[in-house]
Amino acid sequence: MTDTITTASGAFALGHRTVKRMGYGAMQLAGPGVFGPPKDRGAALAVLREAVARGVDHIDTSDFYGPHITNQLIREALHPYPDDLVIVTKIGAVRGDDASWIPAFTSADLTRAVHDNLRNLGVPVLDVVNLRVLMGSDHGPSEGSIEAPFTALAELQRQGLIRHLGVSNATPAQVAEARGIAKVVCVQNHYNLVHRADDALIDELADLGIAYVPFFPLGGFTPLQSGVLSDVAVELGATPKQVALAWLLRRAPNILLIPGTSSVDHLHENLKAAGLRLSDEAFARLEAIGEKTGH
Repeated sequence: MTDTITTASGAFALGHRTVKRMGYGAMQLAGPGVFGPPKDRGAALAVLREAVARGVDHIDTSDFYGPHITNQLIREALHPYPDDLVIVTKIGAVRGDDASWIPAFTSADLTRAVHDNLRNLGVPVLDVVNLRVLMGSDHGPSEGSIEAPFTALAELQRQGLIRHLGVSNATPAQVAEARGIAKVVCVQNHYNLVHRADDALIDELADLGIAYVPFFPLGGFTPLQSGVLSDVAVELGATPKQVALAWLLRRAPNILLIPGTSSVDHLHENLKAAGLRLSDEAFARLEAIGEKTGH
């Protein structure tokens, strides 16, 4: 396996570009709890530069990481940006002084957030903006209309401030509602080898040519643990994390990955997953993990 991305694992449309399916998520570049500055600013800048040097052409971020920290790091590390780099950001929340996450769904909130992203990233137009749906008390997806905020985003798109729109942490009903308002180019939800609630949605989006970007692809705050996962990793001479990422790449052609890290070594480990090939037998064994958990 190589730690420089090739298109061997495929590519998929993301807005006006076609990107490699292994990208990078910038959330972990902020301080603990995704709040405040990184412990090592130089290391954070090095990870971003190394990601692009190794072929990453899709970076996921948000101005509420920090807040403002990750976007400012991205600008410092990479501006002026490579022509083929797609930067995807999220809006719909702000951070309190106590690091809390506060919904920010009004038209004024969203307009302010778009301009904050433009300023901190140093760009005249944002490639892709996801509306982060934050309605429930547990931060997970919950039903409720997103017509008003998504319509406000569509207006900002018409003004030329955003090229493409997406949704994050959304239910299938909210995805459908958003698609009725404006073109949706990506959906970013919680999904991994074990957390499989979006199986049907992923297949529907694949048929529509819409990218699906799983967050917490390695389990997030509860890292994936499975005897089967570990066994397959040993058989392939890979790490369990690499196998979990490779399973996602094989799961559907529209899945784009954004594993995050603040370590160059861990970045290299993640990128190697793009070259890992799962046999039909290994894929089936891994597939059964989610089935056993009832997702």
